Amino acid sequence: HINGLFKTDNSLAYPNAEILVPAREHKYWMDDGEMSRASTPRIQGVFKNVRQVMRGDVLKRLRTYEWDREVIRGITAVGTPGHTPGHTCHIIASGAGKVYVQGDLTHVPFLFVRNPGWRPYYDHDPVQAEVMRRKVYDMLVAEKMPVQGFHYPFPALAHVEKTTTGYREIPVVWNPMI
Repeated sequence: HINGLFKTDNSLAYPNAEILVPAREHKYWMDDGEMSRASTPRIQGVFKNVRQVMRGDVLKRLRTYEWDREVIRGITAVGTPGHTPGHTCHIIASGAGKVYVQGDLTHVPFLFVRNPGWRPYYDHDPVQAEVMRRKVYDMLVAEKMPVQGFHYPFPALAHVEKTTTGYREIPVVWNPMI
């Protein structure tokens, strides 16, 4: 996802933007010891890519933030390690309204929301990722909080309900009016 910071000519896509990164995520991927222990070619490739992106003008604009704190007013970081060691989701709140922005907690909701015990190969720690999915979806059900999923189909907003085998996403009907 960080490759979107650059245009095809390798200049910054948003040259005036502050770049906010979860502290644990940044620390992990920038740690030479962790990089030396990368267990698969895929993870080695991710380390290489992160190092290519996190340099120069990106580092000049980078600010890290901690879990369980507001990143900016109304947006709170929630630690959800598993997909990556520092994977982070966010809760956006305005007045009494909230939405959970889940990032890569779940890919392909019709598979992994409905079957949270399935462990895709691209999760860094599949066991921890499953624990986080179940924890988050139990919370979303209990609080009746809608979830916005990057990998959900349009309009990428749903409610979650518990089923006998996992959970089920109920897409929110698209409304062009705010």
